[in-house]
Amino acid sequence: MSEFNVLIVDDSPFMRKVFSDFIDADAAFKVLATASNGMEAVDLALKLKPDIITMDLEMPQMNGLEALQRIMAIHPVPVIMLSAVTDNGTRNTIKALHYGAFDFIRKPDGAVKLDIQQVGLQLLEKLHIAVEMMKSGNFRMLPAVEEKVESTAMPGAIVLKPAEPLKEENKNPLISADPISQKVMIKADLPTVDPPQLKGVDLTAKKETNTINLNPPLAPLPTSYSGITKPKLPELRQAPETARNQEIKNVSEIEKKLPANRLTKAIIPSDKPASATIKAKINYASTTFTHLVAIGTSTGGPRALHEVLTGLPADFPAPVLIVQHMPPKFTHSLAQRLDSFCSIHVREAVDGEPLETATAYIAPGGKHMSLGNDGKGNLRIKLSEEGPRGGHMPSVDVLFESLIGHQQLKRHIVLMTGMGSDGARGMKALQSDGALTTIAEAEQTCVVYGMPRSAVELGAVSHLLPLQGIASTLIHKVKHRN
Repeated sequence: MSEFNVLIVDDSPFMRKVFSDFIDADAAFKVLATASNGMEAVDLALKLKPDIITMDLEMPQMNGLEALQRIMAIHPVPVIMLSAVTDNGTRNTIKALHYGAFDFIRKPDGAVKLDIQQVGLQLLEKLHIAVEMMKSGNFRMLPAVEEKVESTAMPGAIVLKPAEPLKEENKNPLISADPISQKVMIKADLPTVDPPQLKGVDLTAKKETNTINLNPPLAPLPTSYSGITKPKLPELRQAPETARNQEIKNVSEIEKKLPANRLTKAIIPSDKPASATIKAKINYASTTFTHLVAIGTSTGGPRALHEVLTGLPADFPAPVLIVQHMPPKFTHSLAQRLDSFCSIHVREAVDGEPLETATAYIAPGGKHMSLGNDGKGNLRIKLSEEGPRGGHMPSVDVLFESLIGHQQLKRHIVLMTGMGSDGARGMKALQSDGALTTIAEAEQTCVVYGMPRSAVELGAVSHLLPLQGIASTLIHKVKHRN
């Protein structure tokens, strides 16, 4: 068996030794080198061209996020992040997944030897998954999801000046940078002929173009800044408080014209300082609806969810139930980050809360989510801890199966990137139960074409769509056919 070269990046000599021992003990891998900070990691990645990288988040000189962004820009390889289970650690891990990391594991606390053993086994499992995907051709490196800056800042807010972009040349032949728009494009040939098992499937990928834009239509927000400048508005420098008071007055006037509880204020994005941009998010949520969307995803899911959810309008007339395979605490950070980008509301689901339109509910890590009711006909979130299903908790199949029998709802079911088959059987059962739409993400845009493939092979799919076509299809099915 050929060896796959691994670069280990961690500022702890102890952890570098522990992970080196684990990886070298597996005949499929060889530790090519180790690095103690992000700067060393970038240099070694360029010089040694490792097949896979393990990357710590918190390091001196250059942290894991910065190193990840540089490596993915000039030599994209599968990167597995090591995350501390802290608020900052979970937030940065979700960022890393958006910036192109393949997956992550939780770091041990260092106090219990069993923790280190478990983490070592988890790391080897992730390494083998990455290798299997690369060998099978089902694994794809996608460009990072960039952050955005709101173009309308409140008077008096600071304006963050982006750092200079990286100068290194993109070495990946599948990824090309547009020098004018600076958008990253991936070149892929999309099928225009239905495979035998998908007779009648609606394939929206057309052959007129062989270029897919995998960036969401958002203005980029870099994660590092070379400095800050205040808005060049003389009236603000002369009387900032007056201008701010006028802005507050204007917002108050808007609130008076809207129904109660129809306007909420949110900081965009949620991990930016409070002194940065603030925008008003109009809340169209209603407990009255006839459509419901359910989405399941795993590896590569955070970026796929970003693409779909940011494409939904603020008045989307259906609730969206989501299962993303992820440990506890991380789903909370994922929901916060997605909410900061989306027009609809995104939050981690709470047991017993009523379902509302224009809202996406993400199943908490470590709990199953299903559709329940309060005995009076009102639909509510139901969370449980009945144990993993197929190794997953939350499980997509558990969510999908809970929708069976709710024929009063027009149900739209989506399976996106992820390894394994979770959700495929549930989608098939829902199709038999009269679900209006069953969508699988097309292979050409999946990071890992596993869960959608399983649904296709079961004959459970009515629409096989590239990632960029899922939101528009849902809008057409839900909003324009309401």
